[in-house]
Amino acid sequence: MSKNVYGGQAVIEGVMFAGRNHSVTAIRRKDGSIEYFHVPRETNKMLASLKKIPFLRGIFAIIQASANGSKHLQFSSERYDLDPNEDETLQAETPSKWTMILGVALIGVLSFLFGKFIFTLIPVFLAELTRPIFPSDTAQILVEGCFKLLLLLGYIYFISLTPLVKRLFQYHGAEHKVINAYENGLPLTVEHVQQQSRLHYRCGSSFILFTVIIGVFVYMFVPTEPLWVRVLNRLALIPVVLGLSFEVLQLTNALRHVPVLRWFGYPGLWLQLLTTKEPTNDQVEVAIASFQRLLELEGEATNEQEEVV
Repeated sequence: MSKNVYGGQAVIEGVMFAGRNHSVTAIRRKDGSIEYFHVPRETNKMLASLKKIPFLRGIFAIIQASANGSKHLQFSSERYDLDPNEDETLQAETPSKWTMILGVALIGVLSFLFGKFIFTLIPVFLAELTRPIFPSDTAQILVEGCFKLLLLLGYIYFISLTPLVKRLFQYHGAEHKVINAYENGLPLTVEHVQQQSRLHYRCGSSFILFTVIIGVFVYMFVPTEPLWVRVLNRLALIPVVLGLSFEVLQLTNALRHVPVLRWFGYPGLWLQLLTTKEPTNDQVEVAIASFQRLLELEGEATNEQEEVV
């Protein structure tokens, strides 16, 4: 029997997992207890139809994932370091549920788009400075891609040095280990989960790297000068690059068990060496708790299979 395909993300002191009809976060509270946050996934027929169209589905899936993930990040950031005795105070100060969800979801989507603009445009201006040395269009595109890759790797490396992000990356590793254990049919115990790899083909980190690689090939078909045309092209092509990168991510995941062809996904796995860290047993315990709660909810809701970013 084929297994359902689940996805997730690390949050502050916890892990979120998402299925077809539910998403669940488990976090470790200040007193050592585990608390859950559950958000039912609303069904939108139009969005569901758009997510079935190749090249377009990736864009809508990413936006939806950014909005949904922001709700869980908001929950974890508000409660992980709060004394459980202060819960009533926080609840009294919290706005209505729908106001919070809509506001956080909008911020999540805008933050994703803003970050994408920054990482797309800064390499353009840096590459333009090298035009006296690399005047050809092909050279400019390659230099731009190198700057983008260096910017990405440098950003990830330096933020990983902070204690908070390091722990976040450990929970990211715990998330992957749980998914790998589930997909390999192993019992969801700390011992079995810890034996699994902290890398996974279907990770968002791989997707980010693919946007850099795919962008180099896409930009070959548009001019690089004058500068204002180059900037407009990069902005206009963001949806194209995102859509193509999502399809490549899906393809590498489908080929991961095929000898030789599995190598196509290796660049994304190498990037995950930066974005994931080996988790502690306590962190794995939280990830397992989150995933098991999701399985309980999904078992009551559906037995169908669907991919989730």
